[in-house]
Amino acid sequence: MANSSAPKGPLIDTESIQQQTGSLVRESQWWLQQHWLQILIAFAAGTVIVLALHGLRRLGDRLCQHDQRLRGWGHVLGRTIARTNNFFIVMLAAKLVAGYAGAPEGVATTINFLWTVASVFQAAIWARELILGAIEHRTSAENYSGEALLSALGLIRLLITVALFAVALVVVLDNLGVNVTGLVAGLGVGGIAIGLAAQGIFADLFAALAIIFDRPFRRGDTISYGSSSGTIESIGLKSTRIRAFTGELRIISNRQLLDKEILNTAVRDHIRLSFTIGVTYETAPEKLEQVPAILREIVEGEGGKVARSGFETFGASSLDYALQFDIPGNDWATAHPMRDRIMVAIIRRFAAEGIGIAYPTQTTYTAAPDGKLVMPYADGPRS
Repeated sequence: MANSSAPKGPLIDTESIQQQTGSLVRESQWWLQQHWLQILIAFAAGTVIVLALHGLRRLGDRLCQHDQRLRGWGHVLGRTIARTNNFFIVMLAAKLVAGYAGAPEGVATTINFLWTVASVFQAAIWARELILGAIEHRTSAENYSGEALLSALGLIRLLITVALFAVALVVVLDNLGVNVTGLVAGLGVGGIAIGLAAQGIFADLFAALAIIFDRPFRRGDTISYGSSSGTIESIGLKSTRIRAFTGELRIISNRQLLDKEILNTAVRDHIRLSFTIGVTYETAPEKLEQVPAILREIVEGEGGKVARSGFETFGASSLDYALQFDIPGNDWATAHPMRDRIMVAIIRRFAAEGIGIAYPTQTTYTAAPDGKLVMPYADGPRS
């Protein structure tokens, strides 16, 4: 039975490749014969450029090692420069001297292609090192540590590497004339699918990055969130652990924690305390005028700063005075004893001045049939 299908040709056109290779060899031979002096000068210039770039890379290594312990921006910049690869250095030198040497079209096209590949992937490497270096610099500056942080940085490195090199590959293919529309669409659909499948993990991961960069709190800070409060013990990849004042360890996801209003009491520069002091209505007006100054004198004598000292309102059984004062620092162990000393000093001073501190009282008056008040005791002297 005869085969009706036409015979298939070779998948690779070897004859075309041989022709192109032969043409490139002939052009190169003609170029070497006609421009040998320019080629020698260009080669010397390229060698100088390569040596200079290698020296710059060694400088980056030294800068990286010098700032290794502090992990400052010098370490980040040095590590980024040190990641410059030899292929990029050689292609940069070739690109700079190819025009002067008068390279033929085939050689120039080859150099341009290799330069595009080298520069795009080198840019991806530099961007990765800068981003990761910035994250590590911030975490080291804020004293973040632990296995959870190392796991987070490992995952972040993987995600950044995949994203940057995927973009670099698309850019290279686009410069080669390849239609990358389908590839970009496929990467977009795949990214959306992965994002939907792991949106909870990514949400907590980005929340952890927000904590590292925005710094609403750090390990050791005392915070209040919602109806809870405690001290930060560790900040992990997915959750933050908070030691409550009652002793238990509370674990909350990073995303849920950042969705709440957070009061960081560890960074305040003073503690404000308030007293409401009721004075009896029987107190003489001259003494009432002295009350604000007396309260201010007592607080300032203990080292506090008065924010307000004055009359507040007419109470049901007292004349109420408001006292608000600030204690420098954020140490409650210092604020509580000072508050107690101020309270005792107020009671002692009021007693010496004859100012009565009111308490809830009630007086009942009895009237006679004619409407006159009946006193609870006889008019004459009592025995």
